[in-house]
Amino acid sequence: QVQLVESGGGLVQAGGSLRLSCAASGRTFSSYAMGWFRQAPGKEREFVAAINWSGDSTFYADSVKGRFTISRGSAKNTVYLQMNTLKPEDTAVYYCAEAKYGRVSPRSYDYANWGQGTQVTVSS
Repeated sequence: QVQLVESGGGLVQAGGSLRLSCAASGRTFSSYAMGWFRQAPGKEREFVAAINWSGDSTFYADSVKGRFTISRGSAKNTVYLQMNTLKPEDTAVYYCAEAKYGRVSPRSYDYANWGQGTQVTVSS
C-alpha cells in the first residue's frame, strides 16, 4: 500500500504563497488521480483540488479557483499544490489523497489512501 507524506506547510501572511508537496513511498501513484483536501478547526474536511492520472485534467473548489494550482511531478510519485494569494480562511490541515480511479473527483469517498496532513496557517 502506498504511503503518502505531505510537506511544505507553515505560517504565512495573508497574500503570501506556499507550495505543498505530497510524496509517495511503497509504490508510485501514477495510475490514479490525486487530490488535496483540507480541514479547519471545528469544520468538516473539504475538497480543495484534484488531478487525473495523466495530469491533463484538474478540478478545483470554487473557493481556491484561480489561486491554487495542482500538478504532478515528472517522476509520477509526487503531487504539488501551489497556493498563492493566501487568505486567513485558507488556514487548515491539508491532506493529500490517492483516488481509487484515474479520473478526478471532489468526493472524499473516492479516495483510498490518505497522508497525515500538513498545517497551513495564514495570518491576517
